[in-house]
Amino acid sequence: MTGHEDIGDGVGVGPVGRRSRVLKAAGLTLAGLLVLGVGTAGWAYWHLNQNIKSVDINSALGDDRPAKAVATPSSPASASASASPLPSGALNILVLGSDSRSGKANAKLGGGDSSGARSDTAMVVHIDEGRTRATVVSIPRDTLVTRPACPTSSGGTTAVAYNAMFNSAYSIGGPVCAVKTVESLTDVRMDHYIEIDFSGFAALVDALGGVTVTTDEDIDDDQSHLHLTAGEHHLDGTKALALARTRHGIGDGSDLGRIGLQQKLVKALLGQVSSAGLLTDPAMLYSVANAVTGSLTTDTGLDSLGELMKLGQSLKSLSSDEVTTVMMPVVTAPSDRNRVIANEPEASDLWASLK
Repeated sequence: MTGHEDIGDGVGVGPVGRRSRVLKAAGLTLAGLLVLGVGTAGWAYWHLNQNIKSVDINSALGDDRPAKAVATPSSPASASASASPLPSGALNILVLGSDSRSGKANAKLGGGDSSGARSDTAMVVHIDEGRTRATVVSIPRDTLVTRPACPTSSGGTTAVAYNAMFNSAYSIGGPVCAVKTVESLTDVRMDHYIEIDFSGFAALVDALGGVTVTTDEDIDDDQSHLHLTAGEHHLDGTKALALARTRHGIGDGSDLGRIGLQQKLVKALLGQVSSAGLLTDPAMLYSVANAVTGSLTTDTGLDSLGELMKLGQSLKSLSSDEVTTVMMPVVTAPSDRNRVIANEPEASDLWASLK
């Protein structure tokens, strides 16, 4: 036997044969890792997709709605040659924060009665043509409105209600009635609907590593368990949620005072999303997506991970500096000093500017 032969399993193998076996083993290992990676990615996509709950608002409301805005064709330059062009037209999205106590996480954060839910926060997000600018309009939940007749899941219809609290629409008829009421109030078509609950908001903030906001005054609210001195604060999810909900520790204790804090949070979160480098950090991207999709209810036009990603990608040029936050103009209701009504014609002028 020469010095150029090795013994392996009783068979002589030269250097070339040994190298071939090593390369084959490496190839099989790489193939296994690729299959595992594809399988894991597939499972993650399926998991996130299954998280999303949706409501078919278009079918429920039919044609008795404000007219859709005329869509502008997407620009081919906004996408690669191998992908579909990203949408670039104007959009109006109703975003609700639900105070649902369902589930242990929400009950722990919200406390109180576990039956039912209300729209604790309501914002109409208008995205301009080209999707580089946006306006966020907050609707005070204490606004008295005419709540229109809304279809119910059982096939019936709720009765029209006059001088009803705005947030009663969600309590009475869920997302469908919330959209119907907003469209009746604004005469603006809502293209999409997005709802997130207590635990989802807190989890989103935590997944982003917290959020930094600056308060203009001390906040001392035992009911929301929030105590902050005026100045800059980096908040975790629980404290950010408390800030979004506090009302007794600021201003006159009304819903109007906390709307300014909610708008600060929205802009701070947009800035955090932009600076977090989500697209270059798969672990953080999955964490954020898991936190968000697990607590989302959308219309059927956004009820898949693919549609949500397309919406997100279409907003990649929208920075927090280009987001304007306002509140629907209101005045004290003549019938109840603890309630407000739309201040006309300023409110109608604002909604008309979003068409």
